[in-house]
Formats: sequence, C-alpha cells, structure tokens
Amino acid sequence: MRMLAVALVMSLAPAPVAPELVALGDSYAAGLGAGDEATDDCRRSPHAYPELWARRNGASLVFAACAGARTGEVAGQAEQITPSATLVTITAGGNDAGFGDVMTTCTLNGDDECVQRVDVAVRFIKDELPGRLDALYGAVRDRTKTEVVVLGYPRLFSFETWCLMSGRKREAVNRAADALAEVTADRAAAAGFTYADVRQPFDDHGVCAEEPWLNGLVLVPVDRSYHPNRAGHESGYLPALTAATSLIHAT
Repeated sequence: MRMLAVALVMSLAPAPVAPELVALGDSYAAGLGAGDEATDDCRRSPHAYPELWARRNGASLVFAACAGARTGEVAGQAEQITPSATLVTITAGGNDAGFGDVMTTCTLNGDDECVQRVDVAVRFIKDELPGRLDALYGAVRDRTKTEVVVLGYPRLFSFETWCLMSGRKREAVNRAADALAEVTADRAAAAGFTYADVRQPFDDHGVCAEEPWLNGLVLVPVDRSYHPNRAGHESGYLPALTAATSLIHAT
C-alpha cells in the first residue's frame, strides 16, 4: 500500500521545467559573421552563441536578436520574453555608439580621422549610453524575474602580425571596446544582471591574429566584416555564457 502511495505521488509530481533561452540583442547576438546566416534583415546564424547554448543545454530558444538593432529596438525585443523563460541573454549598445560608422571611417580614412571618430564614440559611450542601457535593462526586468546575462563585445584587433589597420587605428578601436565594456558591465551590475566579459578570451584571436575569431574586412557580404566568426561564437562567446550561468547556479 505504501509503495502504491509513493508511486501515486510520483505520478502526480510536475515534470521538470525544460529550460528556455530568450536571446536579445544586435548582430553580435544574432551571429552575423558566423556563416549560414538567414537572408532577411536580422541575419541570424545557426552558429550564433544562443543557438549553441540552447542545443548544448537541451533548451528551447526564442531568438529575438536582430542585426542593426540599437538599445531601443532591443527593448522592443523584450516583448518576446515569455513566462516560461529560464534565461535571458543580451548583447547591445555597439550600434548606439556608431560601431558601423567607426569601422567604415577607420577602414577608408587615415589615422587622424579614425582616432577622431573613435573619440566621438567614446564620449557617447560614457555620456549617453548609460541611460540607454538603463532603459533597456529596465524594460527587460519589467518583463521577467528570471536570470539575465549581459554579454559584452571583444576588442577587435590583435597586434601579432601585419594588419590592414595601422597600429594607431587598432589601439583607438580597442580603446572604444574597453570603454564599451566598462560602461556595459557597470550598468548591468546596477540592474542586478550578470555580466560576461569576452575581451580576455578574444585577446589573442582578434582581427590580424594568426587564428582570428573575428572577421576582418569581408567584401562579400560586407556586413560580416568585424564580427565574430564561427570559432568566435564556439570558443569565445559560448564558454563565456556557460561560465556565467554556472556562476549564477553556484550562488
């Protein structure tokens, strides 16, 4: 009789909740540059870190990230967060800071023009971006109480080998990446989110490294330029997200 009662209780116990990842963000989250991208405007790739994490963890995926998205548009993506979400990821802010224009300026113009454009971006990152990130993170928190991991951006350039970009340009662009990482980490912490810094894993694998995890200038299609390639998502972003979620579960 006791065994029957135990079996009955077990049969009535709710099944474990399957994990659901909701991935928000811009082209770095969408996986533009990783290959096999969709041909629509969002340019999502099956090799993007949200896809990789979901497959590895047996999770369903709400893939809302979209190439070109700024923080206000990513806040709109937050409407796709469902009550069953168990994890939300965000990579955003680079488009607000003019990432595309910075790289176009630095690719087509001289050192002085590149440095000046980076200086403008850094001022924006420090003065304007914090408020935009606060608004985005607030919109996400209004939608869910689940754990949120904010993944940052890598420094783009390494210095080991000859490069199309001069050393001065590379230093300037990397300086902007550091400013972006510092501000994003600060605002993520203020929102109570976990920040995953990907700069260190990418440091020996930037553009112009012997084994780059980032695309350099790509002529066709040009929008893959200066974005993580497949190795960048597999060996850079995925381990950073895995470490961040492990840290959350350990606390």
